[in-house]
Amino acid sequence: MKREEALKLVHEMLQNPNLVKHCLAVEAIMLVLAKDLRAEHPELPESEFDEEKWGVVGLLHDADYEITGKDLSRHTVVMEEKLREMGAPESIINGVKAHSETIKPSRENFMEKAVWACDELSGLITAVALVRPDKKLASVEVRSVMKRFPEKSFAAGAKREQIAKGAQELGYSLEEFVTIALKAMQGIAGELGL
Repeated sequence: MKREEALKLVHEMLQNPNLVKHCLAVEAIMLVLAKDLRAEHPELPESEFDEEKWGVVGLLHDADYEITGKDLSRHTVVMEEKLREMGAPESIINGVKAHSETIKPSRENFMEKAVWACDELSGLITAVALVRPDKKLASVEVRSVMKRFPEKSFAAGAKREQIAKGAQELGYSLEEFVTIALKAMQGIAGELGL
């Protein structure tokens, strides 16, 4: 499955522009992580870090969110059905499902671990940008995100334990993970409207 096909699907399935931006943010982080982790793990086959596949998983991870609403027992299941109809590879289907602990409680590879952690971190970084006077990612620093991280009432929906555990599963310190994600999102700030 190619990015163009995935992006078209996101625009067909999501009406809320903020959800589309969230999917774009997760895609951006996933692309950077694929490159970085490939360099960190030369012992693994390059196919483990296929950037296009990682990006597609990031892009599609929440594409069925509006359809399934708050029904976590169906979130990613609708997307799985759609992807199967389209003949998408099992690795992409499993990657999309991996960000939902309700549907797929274990993560089998780096791509699945990454999407699970990126989903939450992108939301936290967006919230930090939105409280800045200029509401821009360019003015967000890693230390700003780290300062807000322990504040449970700030961006309360961003699951801190999941972000921290995801960073650990990927082999990063929390600060390293935040740095990678922030730079990735800053790289597409225009598309995100931030």
